[in-house]
Amino acid sequence: MWLGDFEGSLLLLKDMTRHFSSEFDVRYYLQADEKHALAIMEDWVTDPDYHVRRLVSEGTRPRLPWGMKLSGFVADPAPLLPLLEALKDDETEYVRRSVANNLNDIAKDHPDLVAEIAGKWLKGANKNRKRLVNHACRSLIKQGHQKTLKILGYDTPEIVLENLEILTPEVLFGEALVFDMQLSSISDKNQNLIIDYVIHHQKANGTMSPKVFKWKRLTLAASKALRAQKKHAIRRITTRKYYAGRHALEIMVNGVSVGKREFELLMTT
Repeated sequence: MWLGDFEGSLLLLKDMTRHFSSEFDVRYYLQADEKHALAIMEDWVTDPDYHVRRLVSEGTRPRLPWGMKLSGFVADPAPLLPLLEALKDDETEYVRRSVANNLNDIAKDHPDLVAEIAGKWLKGANKNRKRLVNHACRSLIKQGHQKTLKILGYDTPEIVLENLEILTPEVLFGEALVFDMQLSSISDKNQNLIIDYVIHHQKANGTMSPKVFKWKRLTLAASKALRAQKKHAIRRITTRKYYAGRHALEIMVNGVSVGKREFELLMTT
């Protein structure tokens, strides 16, 4: 990447992004001279071409997958916030989705900051901005970040786990874990609930590695019960190596663990 003509090169990438993405290339300029690059890119948030507007939000992501990490923004994302603010109500979903992904990156290092932004942006928000905020907070929701959950309307749950039964206590690799659950409300008010489940996978050294999976979002009426059953396939994937032995299932409601059961994974020979 040639940095000799700094401004000219960035303007060329701006033109190129109309035809194919340039978010990986602009990162070299942001890394070399963050202030100079941002001074050029800040005018792009009002460009008539949505590809150019998206280049601002996508190219500045602190932890863009398969891209160079922008350590300056990982440490201090403040310079990005005016750009994301300007793009949060962009007319194009493609751009708004990129803004959400940028915030999700920021949340990995500054969760409370993103929770505060979410609260601010939700005031008077239309459905598009609400969708953006929910997508931006997806990692925080999975982590059970209480500040974020409260801002999104999910308080500490007033529920009792009446039953959690693993219907397949021994799971043959390639088949499915099946479990049944019943929750009961002990509140006299309706409750907004995010129900996720965690599979604690056994590692080669015998320790457990948790992985959170989305399940349900619902409103549970006062003093009512919810019964649900889930089938979770355990099969070969490129991002995980499975090991035979004891695993565990955990149910999370609004980021709070309400129950955990073990099961045995059997590997085929």
